[in-house]
Amino acid sequence: MRRAPLGLAIGLALCTLFLAIGVAPGLFAGPSDAVAVTRRLEAPSAEFWFGTDETGRDVYARVVHGAGTTLGIVGVAMGLAGLLGGGMGVLAGFAGRFTDLALSRMADALLAFPPIILGVILASTLGSGPGNLVLALAIIYLPVFYRVARAAALVESGRAYVEAARALGHGEATILLRHVLRNVAPAIALQCVILFPLALQIQAALGFLGLGVPPPTPDWGASLQESRNYLTAAPWLAVFPGLALLLAAIAASLLGRALQARAA
Repeated sequence: MRRAPLGLAIGLALCTLFLAIGVAPGLFAGPSDAVAVTRRLEAPSAEFWFGTDETGRDVYARVVHGAGTTLGIVGVAMGLAGLLGGGMGVLAGFAGRFTDLALSRMADALLAFPPIILGVILASTLGSGPGNLVLALAIIYLPVFYRVARAAALVESGRAYVEAARALGHGEATILLRHVLRNVAPAIALQCVILFPLALQIQAALGFLGLGVPPPTPDWGASLQESRNYLTAAPWLAVFPGLALLLAAIAASLLGRALQARAA
């Protein structure tokens, strides 16, 4: 806790809160699909903390339940990207030669596209839905994990313990899985936290463009897209999902920066 203790404490507390809301939204709000037609577009009040939307649904409940959708998609996508990209990077850094060349060229091809452009292409091709959105985000950030894991594996493969393991008769696969991968895994896990706020922005942008989770599933990006026609009459429809996205991104960023400072 000596390095960036305040940022680590705040980030960890906020991330824990968002995790609890995402896992058990029912403990924090009522159902997200309850409709009261007579209460359409009501401003925030003691009864409806975040107001109501164009169909009379409670915006607070929509934001709370949207946490599970939005954060869950990004979390699974980062895990998948870390697993695939990290595994490929470790293999390339350890095996070298032709494997490294082939995988690096593939990663370079993906990195040539700006993330949001690649996200639009992938989401348009794969179609809407949580599963396709997870796959699109995982592909976007796969080359980043690949580069991090490859660099770490190159360093680890030159260390004395690898040569010692070979001298003791251990096979290459055993050295890779039992020794190198274990030492590279913390860097991959840290990268998941660092990239989380960036992936959250891409997920929200795709949802705003109508390429994310289809309605009526609550989702922060989709909520922003639905609010675009009511920015003047009912600004709270955009304000509260936007604040939720901002706080979640800040929480992950604070935690990532603090962990990165401690690891340095």
